[in-house]
Amino acid sequence: MAQVSLDKPIVSVDWLHKNLEAENLVVLDGTISKSFDAGLQQIPNARFFDIKNKFSDTSGAFPNTFPSVAQFQSEARDLGINNDSYIVVYDDKGLYSSARVWWLFKAFGYDNVAVLDGGFPEWLQAGYPTEPMTAYQGDKGNFKADIQQEYMRFYEDLKEASKAKTHAIVDARSGERFHGKVPEPRAGLRSGNIPNSVNLPYTELLENGLLKHEGDLQVIFSNTLTTKSDPVIFSCGSGITACILALGAEISGYNNIAVYDGSWTEWGTLDPGTMEDPDEWTKDQLLAYILIYVSNSDLKESWKEREYILSRVDKKVYQQMHDRFDADSDYQSIQNIIKAVRAHDYYRNDFADLFADIKLMAFADGSLHQMEQMVYSQLRKILIDG
Repeated sequence: MAQVSLDKPIVSVDWLHKNLEAENLVVLDGTISKSFDAGLQQIPNARFFDIKNKFSDTSGAFPNTFPSVAQFQSEARDLGINNDSYIVVYDDKGLYSSARVWWLFKAFGYDNVAVLDGGFPEWLQAGYPTEPMTAYQGDKGNFKADIQQEYMRFYEDLKEASKAKTHAIVDARSGERFHGKVPEPRAGLRSGNIPNSVNLPYTELLENGLLKHEGDLQVIFSNTLTTKSDPVIFSCGSGITACILALGAEISGYNNIAVYDGSWTEWGTLDPGTMEDPDEWTKDQLLAYILIYVSNSDLKESWKEREYILSRVDKKVYQQMHDRFDADSDYQSIQNIIKAVRAHDYYRNDFADLFADIKLMAFADGSLHQMEQMVYSQLRKILIDG
């Protein structure tokens, strides 16, 4: 059968089934939580791409660490991959770690690779044939790795990008993890996010296990990023789902993208966090925190309340203090406010302006809700009477 190639980084199961006998096609199973097991099923002639043990630096301190050029080239050749191979990679979750495999090949200078949309579940859903998992025993390939340094970013790169704001940093984790509302899956890893990063959960790119249509992806990315040529670094928990964002961004026409290899697992371990103690907050930080605290007392910050807060403080301050508020308990919030107020004679001498701001913000959506009234009264008691 003739050789195949495509100009897009994703293919359908129908396309793969039709071209399964193409002479230069290599199908890779990139399921990350898998080990070789002859009792499992695979797409016919698939070869197991062992991310954790073969295509990661197993001596690294963090999971899925970027391998060396020599390691990647040698392991790829052992799978029979040649310089003219057309690679299609899938995983058994639908679309998950297969994007990491796709990005690894891109990072080592190889573009003739695509992700199978919907992965193994979609293949099964279509009723296409499978076979028992089989270890590759064919000839070695002649694949040559040519590392593209700009495709992967590391801790020092992120420190600079975050501080200097040279790149948009986009985190693929869930909103709850990004805002520190739930513990990280890795035991002992602190919660939070990289300063100056924004959240775009990778699940927003998927629908029923498939990648959303290109037009939908473009809308999603346009709501998160600016121009398609601006530099972007994608992050996640350990460098896996960030690659799903990279896949969606490339399909959407973004051409200056990279993945943070260590992602939050590395950052959350190495970086101690930069948020100052409350007694070091500026007056704007304190005002933003108090207004956010009151506006969320009824468990829902309205857009009008948010609009009012942004009329009083800078957007960066608002986001910074919202991230801090999201990570604090109710008790911590009160203690933070007390500590910060005591550090500022500004409010000690004149609480009138502060409580006027609180009331104006609370009435921004038309009324002072019962919970907001309770919190307002509690703050007056603590800060003025207490």
